Amino acid sequence: MKGGETKAGPKSTDSRLKTRGKKAGKKVKDPNKPKRPPSAFFVFLEGFRKEFNLANPDNKSVGAVGKAAGAKWKSMTDEDKAPYQEKAATKKSDYEKTMKQYNLKLANGTKTTGDDDSDKSKSEVNDEELGGSEEEEDDD
Repeated sequence: MKGGETKAGPKSTDSRLKTRGKKAGKKVKDPNKPKRPPSAFFVFLEGFRKEFNLANPDNKSVGAVGKAAGAKWKSMTDEDKAPYQEKAATKKSDYEKTMKQYNLKLANGTKTTGDDDSDKSKSEVNDEELGGSEEEEDDD
């Protein structure tokens, strides 16, 4: 079996060229889409990390924190978990509201990338509104 041949026959150069570019089925992620809300365990984990790191300042292992948090979460009763579940439920309801707004913007055809709620800093937005950089103005 020489020259790139297999039992099925010679290799097709067309198939190799297709796979070298960008993946055809990959979706582009919208940076303005709201992030999913954390579960009750992750709400618990936010506070637990701080406590664990204060109690174990020499620990540099992320896995050790996760294992300790998982063990504590399993040992907690439903009553102990209730405040975290309530916080997670409120975050989920907030997420659902923002997703409705996000989906309405998409349905109306408005761009979500240029909204005022973007991650751009105020200076970047102001630079764009001025229409150029300071270097261009100095060339007069």
